[in-house]
Amino acid sequence: MDIQNLVDRLEQVLNSSYRFPLSAYLMVNEDEVFNIIDQMRVTIPEEIKRASRIEAEKERILAQAKEEAERIRGLAKDEAQELVGRDAVTLTAQQRAENILERARRDAEALRQDADVYVLDVLTRLEDDLSRSLTVVRNGMRKVHMEHGLVEEMDMVREETAV
Repeated sequence: MDIQNLVDRLEQVLNSSYRFPLSAYLMVNEDEVFNIIDQMRVTIPEEIKRASRIEAEKERILAQAKEEAERIRGLAKDEAQELVGRDAVTLTAQQRAENILERARRDAEALRQDADVYVLDVLTRLEDDLSRSLTVVRNGMRKVHMEHGLVEEMDMVREETAV
């Protein structure tokens, strides 16, 4: 039986009891009151046990929730550290990539400059070689012209002497 019911029944017995005029005293049915009190003695320990079980269950659930919260907090902390670590690794990798790119740009520019110097040197030597070759060709052509011109003069001299 519920303790609240028993209290309600006790109150009902008291309300239905005879009141002595001009006093705070009541005439109650003693058996009925003792019967309700006996039932309370039996019910109250059961209610206390149930309340204790509920309290213990509440404490167990709170402890579990606290443990779960700590576990989740730990996982979140680990994940946050991992993300920060990943972010640091990413930042380091980006910095290294930028350094590599900058070095590659400098190296490429140096190679371009070296290539330009090399090409200019080769073209200058080629120009000198071609200039010398042109001089040789011109000299050869002049020589042929001169010999050819001499040959013509000799032919004219022969023709004149033959006549």
